[in-house]
Amino acid sequence: MLRLEAVTIRNDDFTLGADLAIEPGRRVAVIGPSGAGKSTLIEAIAGFRPPERGRVLWNGRDITAAAPGARPVAMLFQDGNLFPHLDLTANVGLGLDPDLRLDDRQRRQVREAIARVGLATLEGRKPAALSGGQQSRAALARVLVQGRPLLLLDEPFAALGPALKAEMLDLVAELVAETGATLLMVSHDPGDARRIADQVVLVAEGRAEPPRETAALLDNPPPALQAYLGETGA
Repeated sequence: MLRLEAVTIRNDDFTLGADLAIEPGRRVAVIGPSGAGKSTLIEAIAGFRPPERGRVLWNGRDITAAAPGARPVAMLFQDGNLFPHLDLTANVGLGLDPDLRLDDRQRRQVREAIARVGLATLEGRKPAALSGGQQSRAALARVLVQGRPLLLLDEPFAALGPALKAEMLDLVAELVAETGATLLMVSHDPGDARRIADQVVLVAEGRAEPPRETAALLDNPPPALQAYLGETGA
């Protein structure tokens, strides 16, 4: 279980509070107005933005002060973070060893992850030779190969068209179902939450609220969410 206990996160002059728990294996969308602190929340969980107060716990273990690499977290950013001078195999292999000194078992893991996201015939290609959707799949493979129990997505598919984004969301749902990972996905689109998430964390007015069931929250939104949905469409 992921738990944030009376957490306060500061980002320059902005402050976000959170006191919530997310059960193992849940698929959770993090939604809210632009600038409300969605990415700030994810960065704190990942260890890139330490809380000013409070504790972050995973399965009862305090990870508040743990470095990002020491946390049970794999994170997929909006731009995918693929290195243009490396081929697909090397980019995915970075998820296991930043120096790419991989043994036979790890190389097999890389091949399996690439195959699982549907890129088995493209292992030698560099990012520039991949389509936008293929680049997203490659970034997802690098996350997958890490085998972490907590997967954080910060709007990684925002630049994709609707059909391709839906395809990637479905692939993420399949992967977390197979691995049992807990998913937190930042999105500005309530349709993404309805498609993939069984719960939603609303971030608004300086607070990250405890998760609620997706349909119940989006069908009967509180005022802060209603204002947001009025801008984006439900």
